[in-house]
Amino acid sequence: MDEHMDTLWIFIMSVSQRTGDLLTQVLSPLHVFGPVFVLIFLAVCSVIITKVLNRIIITRRYIELEKNFNHWFMIRQEAMKEPDSVKAKRLARNIDQAKLNRAYYDYFLEGFLLGLIRNVLPIMLMVTYINEYYRAEELNRLFGKACIFSFTISGQSIPVGAVFFYLSALLFIYLAWFVCGRIFIHKTRNASVTTPTTLVENR
Repeated sequence: MDEHMDTLWIFIMSVSQRTGDLLTQVLSPLHVFGPVFVLIFLAVCSVIITKVLNRIIITRRYIELEKNFNHWFMIRQEAMKEPDSVKAKRLARNIDQAKLNRAYYDYFLEGFLLGLIRNVLPIMLMVTYINEYYRAEELNRLFGKACIFSFTISGQSIPVGAVFFYLSALLFIYLAWFVCGRIFIHKTRNASVTTPTTLVENR
């Protein structure tokens, strides 16, 4: 058993090493633009990858659990419409204990596991790659300095490493993506509301 685990681990390490070397070869032409550009490029690629994975990795079990949860949630909502508030709360509690709590737990757990695969895993793999291939020694060899940049606080110079800069860029891109998405949805809704009025006025 131990021999099989050792063989598997060696295979994983070998594949990881080759993948990292291949990615480095792909990124090497971008090194002329400096480490900031390369890390921002990797952050953008990470966001795109996670967005694509969120669209294509959807299990049948997750869809069924979502339908089941929505079904019992709607039943609970209907039960809460009972004029007698005491009876409504009793019905809702019975639904929670009988079906809804379990349905929510299964639905949440499946979504959580999918989230790890679609969002956390790609980012962690990228962080591992950056930590290995853009550590201080490699930054110094490739770009002539051991950090991305440094700033001074109370007379003490604090260097910013590749991993920290990547995570900061990743957070900023996700935030910008969210804000732009909200603005687009808001404009779309406004357009859908104003368009019929404009057509009526034109007539």
